[in-house]
Amino acid sequence: MTKNGYLAAIAVVTSLLLSTVSTAGEPREITWDDLVPAEAQFDDAFTRLDEDTLFELSMVAGVRDRLDAGMEVDEQTLAGHHKRTRELVDNGVDVDGLIAMRDEISQQRIAKTRLANEALDGKPVRIPGYLLPLEFDGDKVTEFLLVPYVGACIHTPPPPPNQIVHVKNDEAYKMEGGLYTPVWVNGLMKTEQSQSNLEFIDGSSDIPSAYTLEAESVEPYE
Repeated sequence: MTKNGYLAAIAVVTSLLLSTVSTAGEPREITWDDLVPAEAQFDDAFTRLDEDTLFELSMVAGVRDRLDAGMEVDEQTLAGHHKRTRELVDNGVDVDGLIAMRDEISQQRIAKTRLANEALDGKPVRIPGYLLPLEFDGDKVTEFLLVPYVGACIHTPPPPPNQIVHVKNDEAYKMEGGLYTPVWVNGLMKTEQSQSNLEFIDGSSDIPSAYTLEAESVEPYE
């Protein structure tokens, strides 16, 4: 190989290496669905029921719980209970089976919502959301929870842990527009469980999250 050919080969290899490093460092734009791993999915029989059926089933379960606890149930309520049960069964609903598996499904739901997508661990990402401040530096935010929808955790049940990201940003971010203005967050994602105390005007709450993110930048959503 000639000297010029050797230098050209080095230039090509160097260019490829630099290109690979650049590509590896570019943040991947992700959605909140990406935070839910495939193994978090399970056969939840209750999700196959429509809202009306769920309501009727909950009414039946409520009366059964009262009866099992030895509580008195008036005749009108009991008649309505039997009517609901017959109608559900006639519509192909496994009333006994569904009520029996309530606790199991509830425990599975709780366990699955804590699972994180390990494919995102240690990866640079870019994700949109709404921030809930945890720590301030003057009028700027230095630490916050990123959530998928406006008003999450504020007087409503919080999203599942794998739908909450605990963010610590390198540079304090001045909120423009308050809690109702979405932002883009860029940084290194980690699948680390954490719990943060979120303060409200009339109290506080401990919020678990399945992810932490070391933010390089926070910017308004556009």
